[in-house]
Amino acid sequence: MINELFEKLKDIRSDVCVTIILNTHRTHPDNKKDPIQLKNLINEAEERLSAYNDKKLTKNIIDKLNQLSVTLNHSYHNKESLVIFANADILEYTRLPIHVEDRVIIDNTFATRDLIRALHEQVSYYILVLSHQEARLIEAFNDQEITENVSPFPIINDSPFPESKHAASMSKGQENLTEEFFNKVDKEVQKVLINNPKPLILATEERNYVHYMNVADNKSAIIGSVSIDRNEVKPNQIIAKAWPTVNEFHKNTSRERINELKSAVGTGKFFSDINEIWNAIEQGRGKTLYVQKGLFQPGIVENDGIKLKDHSALHEPDVIDDLIDEMIEKNLSKGGETVFVEEDDLGKFQGLALVTRY
Repeated sequence: MINELFEKLKDIRSDVCVTIILNTHRTHPDNKKDPIQLKNLINEAEERLSAYNDKKLTKNIIDKLNQLSVTLNHSYHNKESLVIFANADILEYTRLPIHVEDRVIIDNTFATRDLIRALHEQVSYYILVLSHQEARLIEAFNDQEITENVSPFPIINDSPFPESKHAASMSKGQENLTEEFFNKVDKEVQKVLINNPKPLILATEERNYVHYMNVADNKSAIIGSVSIDRNEVKPNQIIAKAWPTVNEFHKNTSRERINELKSAVGTGKFFSDINEIWNAIEQGRGKTLYVQKGLFQPGIVENDGIKLKDHSALHEPDVIDDLIDEMIEKNLSKGGETVFVEEDDLGKFQGLALVTRY
């Protein structure tokens, strides 16, 4: 999972960390271009590493990358992009469902911003598929299935009918039995949400939705519901119905974050100058860093702040490939967060803004 990989990589420091990022293609024949572009980026990394003194170390990293490039299967598993991380001890990669800018980053840390983007821009959520007889829990990412079923699901109702036929004929008795089963299901849902919090959407008949809400312990986690019939049992059918509701929820959340930014302007808790942003984050004052999608900025860290460079300076000594990535990681390490936004939302702030705690 993306989050686990980010947690593994975010604190790693070493003399040489190589991150290779490229767009890929899900379908033939476009995916035939992907191994060629990957090889081109590995060649770029090798050329840039030739300036380093430790030839044994850099050869080890390039050998790892070349070996991976041979074994990667681009025919069946590609998403929108591929990110590879390599240093003396590590070789990791992941496929992401977001578009990126093809590039090679060489630093003493890994460039993790696109992992963070994938976590924040895209929507990971659960769908609880509910009936009187069974409960399934689908984990989805945008309009794609991740897995079915999340453990310990599916949960089967072992006693769907009351022991007494007289009780079965009473609607109230049946409702009680239904809610008893749904309460059992909800206890397991809450355990999943505690370990891995995500929005939850219910896929069920309307009357089941009412009964579930009667017993749900954490109603705020439920962002909506969709009605399905007995013929809609495949995950892709259910996700297709749920995704518009989830997507609208995500858009509303994004609009709320932009409104928070606008409200902060003029309060003294807002910066849009990149040096002021850098210094505020260094001081641990950063609350929310707003970054325009696709914004990258090479530069040099100096005692009194940062000095910006253009992209032609990547081969120069002490140049950090992307200061924005450094700010994102540092702000996160100090308890802040990052929100990625469209160009129009940050146009007057040159693509970068920070809301501070004080």
